[in-house]
Amino acid sequence: MNTIGMNDIQSLIKQKIDQFTQGAMESEHTFHIPVLGLAYTVDSPAKVARFGISSVVSIVEDRLLEMMRSYYYPKLDLPYQPISKQEPDSRAKRVTDYLNLLQATVYDQASKLKNEAFKIGTEITKYFEMLPEDSTLKKMYLDMIQCPNPLEKAEKQERLRNEIVTGSIDVNILTKVDGDTYDKDGHIIADGSNAVAALRGYIKSDLRNSSVCLSAGMNPRLYGYLEDKEAFYPDEKGHFNKKVIIKVSDYRSALIQGKFLAKKGVWVSEFRIESGLNCGGHAFATKGHLLGPVLEELKQNREQLIQEMFALYQPVIAQKTGVDLTTVPRVLVSVQGGICSHEEDVFLRKQYALDSTGWGSPFLLVPEATTVDEESLQLLAKATEKDVHLSGYSPMGVPFYYLKGTSADRMRHDLIAEGNPGSPCPERLMQFNTELTKNPICTASKQYQSLKLKELQSQHLPVEEYEEKKAEVLGKDCLCIGLCNAAALRYNKPFVKNLKMVSVCPGPNIANFSAVVSLQKMVDHIYGRTNLVTNKQRSHLFMAEMKIYIQYLRDEINKGKGDFNIPKRKKYYKTYISNMLDAVAYYRSLVQNSLIHFKGFAEELSMAADEINKISRQILN
Repeated sequence: MNTIGMNDIQSLIKQKIDQFTQGAMESEHTFHIPVLGLAYTVDSPAKVARFGISSVVSIVEDRLLEMMRSYYYPKLDLPYQPISKQEPDSRAKRVTDYLNLLQATVYDQASKLKNEAFKIGTEITKYFEMLPEDSTLKKMYLDMIQCPNPLEKAEKQERLRNEIVTGSIDVNILTKVDGDTYDKDGHIIADGSNAVAALRGYIKSDLRNSSVCLSAGMNPRLYGYLEDKEAFYPDEKGHFNKKVIIKVSDYRSALIQGKFLAKKGVWVSEFRIESGLNCGGHAFATKGHLLGPVLEELKQNREQLIQEMFALYQPVIAQKTGVDLTTVPRVLVSVQGGICSHEEDVFLRKQYALDSTGWGSPFLLVPEATTVDEESLQLLAKATEKDVHLSGYSPMGVPFYYLKGTSADRMRHDLIAEGNPGSPCPERLMQFNTELTKNPICTASKQYQSLKLKELQSQHLPVEEYEEKKAEVLGKDCLCIGLCNAAALRYNKPFVKNLKMVSVCPGPNIANFSAVVSLQKMVDHIYGRTNLVTNKQRSHLFMAEMKIYIQYLRDEINKGKGDFNIPKRKKYYKTYISNMLDAVAYYRSLVQNSLIHFKGFAEELSMAADEINKISRQILN
């Protein structure tokens, strides 16, 4: 039997991609599934894209992608051939091949779906049943069902088959995870940093109508690499095959990053607004800028933002490509973070003219959409508000949402009790700290924690201060492995030997859901055909976010030991409180204009305002 070479396998994958014909319309779903951790949406496209649902895959952890390659190649009846870490540019190659594999898998699934009969239980029927009620295709589908003429019905079915489109396979790069890589002689590899290599792998992939979502702020090196990359150039009609999404938490950030990239000839096709604190995973707190006022500001200034970007972009792209754009390319705006109900979803899209909403944490309870190990799945289903907390566990030094009781949580405490804290740090994605070593190391590593504890012991600190600083050191978790192992356990694939702990990072809104459900049921919930919210006492997403921001401010004040006279700190508190009070006034206007009808909203708003004013009097008078 002849052995199939890697080039032959890649040619077969590309052939599967090229053979698929998409429908003429865009998907009519009004939501997307954002990136969730590292493993939780790593193969979501293979689960949901054939139904027209878009999702986002993290591509910074290449060992995870290599593991997923070994799982999905046999699904296409093709042999898996490893891409060794020792190969030149292995991270980019793994990213490219995995994304092509995902695209081929989705197209293979969609081809089979298209040829199914319109019967109860088939995936083609599920495709149309899950669409929103007001979508064009859903109306065509319902019309077909009611058609009495067999010949005419068959024609309508054929037209529906031709209009089927798959959801986009989008990717996420956390811009802060961008450590340098070195050759065998210890020299930095040019364009070899973690994030840049991942981006290069995406650029070289055969993904179609796809986007790269850049999150966690501006990275000049990464943004510079985007420049002069033809994959992001428009055609003469201003259409892009590969697009750029920027995730931001306020309007100012959107303006700065959009114009910065426009000057480089890179068009931002979507601004994805995410609550700074009412989200899952890493939480990047703003200075009290809350979601409602942020969305309002973007709504009021959206056209101006686009025109300012285009004025910078048009001459640059004309010089680079010779394409003289006369029409401004599309710029979408979406929102995510804490959405729980159909009513909230509709309100956000209509009130702020949004193109899409992101539903993240609730999908952790949908095995048909995300990849979660069984133990974590049950913990998520039972989670209450007390089980999800904003922690200091991340080695990035950024607040991080964490689910209590996970295997990673237990293992960290066990290692501390044994006197052997920290992780061996095999992945090295979060090696940022040079406090104690020449080369960067991770604060969750055994090396750092051992060195840091010795340093603390040598300082002969008061017992209380020593214990406080010791707890801070030992509180860091190995997220690289913890956020990958759910897939390793779910698919029974080896990841890192003898390290099987799982970390889970849902947003606080997971406490409002308590059942593992099907994909169709969750989609029905989003579109108002059923209701899965089990926490009847929950707050509206705006109020939930405001409460989190108030608590965050209190925590920051406590860290400051009550010293409010430091000018920089006092200025921060003053700005934070001012923005919060502006949000209170804005939300009161929504209530007065009958735009929000959520039960108890006005009462909670008044209580929040009292709390903010109380803090203000405490620290600013």
